[in-house]
Amino acid sequence: MAPDLLLCLSFGCTVALKPTCLSTQFRRPGDYIIGGLFPFGMDTINLTARSEPTLVTCERLFVDGLIWALGMKFAIDQINNSTSLLPGVKLGYDIYDTCFEPVVALQPSLLFLTQNGTTSIGVLCNYTDYQPRVTAVIGPHKSDLCLVTAKLFSYFLIPQVSYGASSEKLSNKELYPSFYRTVPSDKNLVEAVVLLLNKFGWNWIATIGSDDEYGRGAQGLFLSTARNHSICIAYEGLIPTDLADPKAKSQLEETIQLINKTKVNIIVLFAFSQPAQALLEHSIRMGLSKKVWIGTEAWVLSDITTSIPNIQSIGTVLGFIMKAGTVHGFQKYVSDLFTSVQQDSYCQESTEFSHLMNSDILGTHCKQCDRISLHDISSMLSYSQIQPVYIAVYSVASALHRALGCTHEECPKATIRSWQLLNFMNTLPFEVNGQSFRFDQSHGTNTGYKLIFWHWKNCTLTYLPVGDYEESLYINESQIQFHMADKKEPTSECFRQCKPGQIRRIKGFHLCCYDCTDCPENTFWSIKESSTCIPCLEHQWSPVRSTQCYDRSERYLFWNETLTIGLLMLMSIIIFLTCLTAVLFLKNLETPLVQASGGKLSLFALFTLILLCLSSCLYIGKPSNNLCMMQQIVYALCLNACFSTFFVKSLEITLVTEFPWCAPTFLHWVTQRRAWLLVTLCLFTECLFCFCYLHLGPDYMVRDYKSLPTEVLLVCNTESWLAFALMHGYNGCLAFVCFLCTFMVETSGKKYNIARGITFAILIYFIIWIFFIAIFATLKTVLRSVTQIATILTFSLGILGTYYIPKCYIILFKPDLNMVDYFQNSIKEGPEEDSQ
Repeated sequence: MAPDLLLCLSFGCTVALKPTCLSTQFRRPGDYIIGGLFPFGMDTINLTARSEPTLVTCERLFVDGLIWALGMKFAIDQINNSTSLLPGVKLGYDIYDTCFEPVVALQPSLLFLTQNGTTSIGVLCNYTDYQPRVTAVIGPHKSDLCLVTAKLFSYFLIPQVSYGASSEKLSNKELYPSFYRTVPSDKNLVEAVVLLLNKFGWNWIATIGSDDEYGRGAQGLFLSTARNHSICIAYEGLIPTDLADPKAKSQLEETIQLINKTKVNIIVLFAFSQPAQALLEHSIRMGLSKKVWIGTEAWVLSDITTSIPNIQSIGTVLGFIMKAGTVHGFQKYVSDLFTSVQQDSYCQESTEFSHLMNSDILGTHCKQCDRISLHDISSMLSYSQIQPVYIAVYSVASALHRALGCTHEECPKATIRSWQLLNFMNTLPFEVNGQSFRFDQSHGTNTGYKLIFWHWKNCTLTYLPVGDYEESLYINESQIQFHMADKKEPTSECFRQCKPGQIRRIKGFHLCCYDCTDCPENTFWSIKESSTCIPCLEHQWSPVRSTQCYDRSERYLFWNETLTIGLLMLMSIIIFLTCLTAVLFLKNLETPLVQASGGKLSLFALFTLILLCLSSCLYIGKPSNNLCMMQQIVYALCLNACFSTFFVKSLEITLVTEFPWCAPTFLHWVTQRRAWLLVTLCLFTECLFCFCYLHLGPDYMVRDYKSLPTEVLLVCNTESWLAFALMHGYNGCLAFVCFLCTFMVETSGKKYNIARGITFAILIYFIIWIFFIAIFATLKTVLRSVTQIATILTFSLGILGTYYIPKCYIILFKPDLNMVDYFQNSIKEGPEEDSQ
């Protein structure tokens, strides 16, 4: 076949100098006529200045459109020669130029709608029996043309099968019930482009569309899909399709400037060849840096764009083209046809056939075709997508086969209305050269895409297949040579891919352009809510950049902690010293020193100090409501019992030193057995305040989730500060009275000063409470319990050290001072004796 093709090519080059009759090959009579709408030409002349409804002509030939039209002719000729599809039936065809313009496409469309055998369209109430000139229509190629013609044909329910219109709008079966297409819709194309961008991690891109139905529709779908896949659109724009418009140049230049400002490396271009050509030419002229251009079949396969001077300098071009098989025999068919149209006998026969179709209605279909040679289109034959046209013709033929009730031997010739074919096209599959096809619910065929790469070598362009897409995308990255110096893919990122535990923080004025921010503590990141950090529940916590929350562990003062053990040892030492003091006082109970210190009241005070030290254990371990209540009550009662003994002794000292004239009368109320009555009265009063405390609101255990980052702090909380103040304020008042009664008392150097021990003990109490309040108010950890224990032990040790230890020293080491002379009447001396 190759030698034959080369021979024909050489022959075509030698004889194509004279005009041919190729323009007469696009209409043939037949039993059933199929209309064709193909873009033979482009660049309409003075369309904007058109003031009368005259015929519109095109300036130059569009080679791809000619090849597509030849593909329809080839398919029909092949069907007519078939003995199985429509045996005994001849299909005719009537193919017209659309010139890529709706105003041009409308003329042949209206002609197709005319009543068969006439040049008029009947105005009827019911078109069920209406017989138009054509049974079906193949084309046109562009979406914006199909949106115009499909409404006409859908009204008459004439099957229209497009071989290139991909707009998603045409999938609406309510608006376009008789429209079909043999190419995937833009929705499939957009999904493929988005997968390509995600594959290479390109999420900072520009997208440009031609200002027509195809460009606007595809770009709109792409924008909505891209944003759902974390792709940020740095720039989106439309380029004019009317390049004769004086504003077109400035619009293109502004587009290039705006793209340059965004500093993107990836440009997705949805446009046909002419707008794409204009944009690429301006990119080269204005010195736009090399980019990765992602295109579609509408321009990446066009010789208009590939023939732009210095087109190699634009960077890397990747394009999705429809996955279509090779139409076997087509190239030879075209070669033979170009040979035939050089022959006078063949041309005469073609002219006669053309006259049978009333050729004078619209005149010559393709004036430029008569001056084109096989050599002029040979480079496009291997790349042009013929299969969609081929399948479109076979889909109509297969429906006609079923409507006529054909067998493999013959077809009955019957009158078939166009609308009768729709049911067979909607429901049944059809075969083309052994391959099965079917129109889906949106009246389209999704055959998938091939990804091609513009491979330049010695100024020669090769369309190198580097991947394919059906339901998923496969890319052979090793075959793609990017324009970068190291041949690696360029980066184009507005944001880095956030890791689990990070959320997006928008930056700048692009809503989808963001930085990655770690989720803070006590929040977590979820796949379902990836744009925000979700707070953990109150009983949970999480570290920074966490993807889940963890249950908080309970925190309180444990028995096995080092600090607890240290405090328990200190408590044991204090209790041991207190017990030794009590034993020593008990053995020397009748001595003057012990009697002067209070006698049995001192033993009672030492006992309460032991209980006070033991109450420290209430602050260790897991707290509860009962423990919190007992802490304050036990502390208040033990402290009150100790202070009540000091209170009795302080009153005794005051009566003797400050009111000696009243001492004989009242002294017996604070000494001997009546002193125990005062102690009992003090304790009873404190019990009343404890009862108020229980009634108004005792302390209770709360769970503090805010103080510690990973744990829940179990602490005791005060419900009623009034009850707390009454209970502890009473002890403070007792201590203050004791201090007032003793701090000014003076004693002769020959006598022991009992008051001084009480003064220092009370002074230590106040100092400890001042420090305790300051420290306790600022602590939010388990050290609060430690502070309370330390306060109790320090106070106990302070009383022991200031009041009892000096007396123990005298008992043990100065027994000669433990005499009646040193203590007798020591509290009964007047002030005058002190001055002697």
